[in-house]
Amino acid sequence: MGQDYQTITIERRGQVDWLTLNRPEALNSINTAMVHELNDYFGKLYHDRSVRVVLMRGAGKAFCAGLDIKEHREGAEIPFGGGYGFQGFLADVYIKMRRCPQPIVSLVHGAACGGGFAFALASDIRIAGESARMNAAFIRIGLSACDMGVSYFLPRLVGGSIASELMLTGRFIQAPRALATGLVAEVVPDDQLEAAAQPWIDDLLHASPMGLRMTKEGLAMAIDAGSLETAMAIENRNQTMTGKSPNFAEGMRAFLEKRAPNYIPE
Repeated sequence: MGQDYQTITIERRGQVDWLTLNRPEALNSINTAMVHELNDYFGKLYHDRSVRVVLMRGAGKAFCAGLDIKEHREGAEIPFGGGYGFQGFLADVYIKMRRCPQPIVSLVHGAACGGGFAFALASDIRIAGESARMNAAFIRIGLSACDMGVSYFLPRLVGGSIASELMLTGRFIQAPRALATGLVAEVVPDDQLEAAAQPWIDDLLHASPMGLRMTKEGLAMAIDAGSLETAMAIENRNQTMTGKSPNFAEGMRAFLEKRAPNYIPE
């Protein structure tokens, strides 16, 4: 998978895909080719049961500096995006990130701006390097800060007050405050980001395949659930389905025997 990609690389390590945004000479800014490739990757991922976790990171000095303004200014035509051209085409990437059943862990260092900030927000877990600095850059170039899902993701992660502050001003949030507000799970030196990811991978893979997928799906639904009863209906459905899997019995045995579970694919 991904051998023909030019702006991203995909390295398979067991049941984990390491996705690297790979335009370091441009701070991994988002160009048309990258949007094509991310749409292709996350679209296929939805049906790929061999991948259980995705690690997303950027090559070089930054995670992702946002839109490639130079290319965008030149007006490349995009015959996609549900009638919204490039706007809708790029927006599809974030929808596919949330739709894919695999948890996404982003390793953020350096700049994560605009659409790059949205990549981090659309992930399930964020680990920051000490150099990380993130902002809703759209508002600083004459646009609204409500773009690429930021107006949906950010208030759900940090609350309306901090989201308003960051989106109305375009100010950067640095790693220490990102940790204090719960935007990121931990902060480590940049050169320790890859090592810091491993305990998270281990914990994620300790879940059964179905349990992990259905937890991501159920949590997304519960956040927007209209009532407690609605959320519980989703929970009851998830537990009934996972409880009928042989992996539930294996998980119980492993817990009682104090060993790692040996799950079968499902």
